[in-house]
Amino acid sequence: FSSAFLKQMGLRKKYISLFKQAKTFKVKVSTMDAEMEFSCEVKWKGKDLFDLVCRTIGLRETWFFGLRYTVKDTYAWLKPDKRVLDQEVPKDSLITFHFLAKFFPEKVEDELVQEITQHLFFLQVKKQILDEEIFCSPEASVLLASYAVQAKYGDYDPNFHKPGFLAQDELLPKRVLMQYQMTPDMWEEKITAWYAEHRNITRDEAEMEYLKIAQDLEMYGVSYFSITQNKRDTELLLGVDAQGLHIYSPNNKLSPNKSFPWSGIRNISYSEKEFTIKPLDKKKEVFKFYSSQLRVNKLILQLCIGNHDLFMRRRKVDSIEVQQMKAQAKEEKARKKVERQILAREKQMREEAERAKEEMEHRLFQLQDEARMANEALLRSEETADLLAEKAQIAEEEAKLLAHKAAEAEHERQRLEVTALKTKEEKRLMEQKMREAEQLAVKLVEQSERRLKEADHLKQDLNEAKDAERRAKQKLLEITKSTYPVIPPPSTGPESPDRTVDMASSIRMDFKDSDMKRLSMEIERERLEYMEKSKHLQDQLKELKSEIESLKLEEQHQAGLYSLRSYTEPPYIPHSNVRNTQGEINHFMLLNISYNVFY
Repeated sequence: FSSAFLKQMGLRKKYISLFKQAKTFKVKVSTMDAEMEFSCEVKWKGKDLFDLVCRTIGLRETWFFGLRYTVKDTYAWLKPDKRVLDQEVPKDSLITFHFLAKFFPEKVEDELVQEITQHLFFLQVKKQILDEEIFCSPEASVLLASYAVQAKYGDYDPNFHKPGFLAQDELLPKRVLMQYQMTPDMWEEKITAWYAEHRNITRDEAEMEYLKIAQDLEMYGVSYFSITQNKRDTELLLGVDAQGLHIYSPNNKLSPNKSFPWSGIRNISYSEKEFTIKPLDKKKEVFKFYSSQLRVNKLILQLCIGNHDLFMRRRKVDSIEVQQMKAQAKEEKARKKVERQILAREKQMREEAERAKEEMEHRLFQLQDEARMANEALLRSEETADLLAEKAQIAEEEAKLLAHKAAEAEHERQRLEVTALKTKEEKRLMEQKMREAEQLAVKLVEQSERRLKEADHLKQDLNEAKDAERRAKQKLLEITKSTYPVIPPPSTGPESPDRTVDMASSIRMDFKDSDMKRLSMEIERERLEYMEKSKHLQDQLKELKSEIESLKLEEQHQAGLYSLRSYTEPPYIPHSNVRNTQGEINHFMLLNISYNVFY
């Protein structure tokens, strides 16, 4: 033996001695849906631990399963007739095993009896398909996924299973997802379409349907090993399953190149790395191949023996234990079927009761809505009636008020008619006064023109008088100088030369003053007469203006009253009278301006 082998054996003995000293060791066993820990005795064999696990999970079909552990780059199955610690298990503080199906049935519906057995096979096959250890077409993958959803969620309910409810579930292999350019929602829609058709299928039935489809896949239940056929190292694959041994090309695990069914194999043996298959027919050639490790040959032989034993066992009459299990399973299925039927009837009755309840609730809601609407309509009608009554009362009051206003308007109209008649009479008198004022104004204008002409004549006469006076004074001076000589007064001194001039001036001033006084008196008298007449005329004009203003204010007041009483006929005011009144006002204003200019 090599030093490395001796070293490994020494370490192994050391671990065994340590476990023997401890008397117990801990084991963790992982199934497809649970993990368990056990405290085992050092002397326990593999069968003791395996039986403990089977009793814990309630499994009776133990011949399909085994405890698998990892050894370096491969795996191995725990041998039942050998102590656990004497095998090549990892010598860790917590030894880990995987409880898996070691052998697969030929027909799952005939061989798998217990529900736990079906469930474990379902979980393992499902994982192998998702991990792409078993090739599955996209169509079959979608169908298998629909059965997996049925097993997990039960019957499809569109009210409960909303879009996106499969978002967290792994249902399809990655290869299938990458093969088509489809979104997760599109895949979910396809799976849900199949899922909706599996109504009234229980979880066990859905898992069995899943296994029925999966057992027809080419890679189902096949364990593959790398081998070489000769010393030239021609690489091949050896497949071991429930039907026999198969030889595959490395790049094709679906179609075997050569097969050796269990019924056609006479003997299987190995020597070191060489493995020999002897056909039952001695005329056929013995098939030999080589594996990379001795451990692999041991594993292949172990799987061949187990599958061959099950193959032979299927073709014999079932044992008493199996018959009892099948009978119990049949009774259990019948009982469950009856329970399901009862449950289905109860469910149907409950659904009918719920539908009736929903209909009654819906009807109740409808009646409540109708009652509420009727109450609202009644309230609206009452409010409308109150409103109409209030409007009628208001209309009645308005009618009374309008009648009162109409009476007042009629009275006002009569008063206005009387006032209009008075106004017409006053207007006629005013027009007469205006005509008289106009005549007086014309007379005054004519008189003023005549007085102006007289004043001009007086001014002309005054000027002629002044000229005559100047000529007379000149003649008088000349006569005075010729008739009356200048006698000097007695004086002691010389006489002043201006004395004669002063005397003439005094005579001239006396004549001028007398004429001027007479003319001034006449002009003053005329001016006083004009002022009295103009004052009298101005007073008359002021009276006319005040009367016109009062008439205008009264007419405006009457017009305002008629605008407030729009429902009655407005008082009629002739436009010609208004225009005449306005023209008369303008005419008197012009007269006033002309008299002001005159003054």
